[in-house]
Amino acid sequence: MSVKIRLSRFGKKPQPSYRIIAVDESKKRDGRYLENLGFYNPQVKPPLVKVNQERYHYWLSVGAKATKAVEKLLK
Repeated sequence: MSVKIRLSRFGKKPQPSYRIIAVDESKKRDGRYLENLGFYNPQVKPPLVKVNQERYHYWLSVGAKATKAVEKLLK
């Protein structure tokens, strides 16, 4: 089982918000996930990003790979 840290979309159609989640890479974008690590809200100025750093680093230490979008948000 290969784990990815990626974004999962939720919210109304023209007003997206995203969860930063740890998920098996074979699962759907909005399917069942292993753990919710935080969220990203692009609707507010400046965009709000909140992540549980401790759990994020745990998942990276056990072999999870973050997607490019998540890496870009967390820089």
